[in-house]
Amino acid sequence: MYVALWRLLPGPTWLKVVQTVALLALVCWVLLAWAFPAVEPHLPFDKITVGE
Repeated sequence: MYVALWRLLPGPTWLKVVQTVALLALVCWVLLAWAFPAVEPHLPFDKITVGE
């Protein structure tokens, strides 16, 4: 999968590295901004059962 992505990116190696870092930052931002907050209410982290 990563090889296919690397081959799809245009330009020389240094530009591919910059584009890869930018894509990784974008994916992290999307996950932190929308995906994780949308899933968080469905996770059982606030339901502590120790001592019951």
